Amino acid sequence: MQITKLYRKRILPAECILLKDDIIVQQNEDILITKWNTLNPKTSFSHGCSCYLLKEGIKVSKMYRSDGTLLHWYCDIVSYSPGAEEGSLIVTDLLADVIIDEDGAAKVVDLDELAEALERSLITKEQTAACLRSLNHLLSMIYRDKFDRLQANLDSLGL
Repeated sequence: MQITKLYRKRILPAECILLKDDIIVQQNEDILITKWNTLNPKTSFSHGCSCYLLKEGIKVSKMYRSDGTLLHWYCDIVSYSPGAEEGSLIVTDLLADVIIDEDGAAKVVDLDELAEALERSLITKEQTAACLRSLNHLLSMIYRDKFDRLQANLDSLGL
């Protein structure tokens, strides 16, 4: 399926937003690569690019400051589902994230949000299990010094 529209669905807070200004740079059955500007102005970063790993439940993003320097890599654990419109894809943020600094230090964040969503029945047991499996896969790659394989999808395009 050729993806022409991307939606970002959040659980906390509940919202589903068309990423109308994201530019799709490349796509195939395994990945979708976009470049974008922030939806809402931020002081720490202004733009970036993302690689959606469609079979792994991971979105790897490079976030840049307004001066063009790299702030950090940001990895979202996500799920993918087709949207109502032909060619649309809904990317649901499953809350757990990993931030990787320029020096390679990794920090897992937002597990408290995952726990809250589970307690409030905003996320299913199956979504939580998928989230934890994808998070484990991502962390295993990082700990075995294989994150460069994920970075290569964006770096090879000069993004």
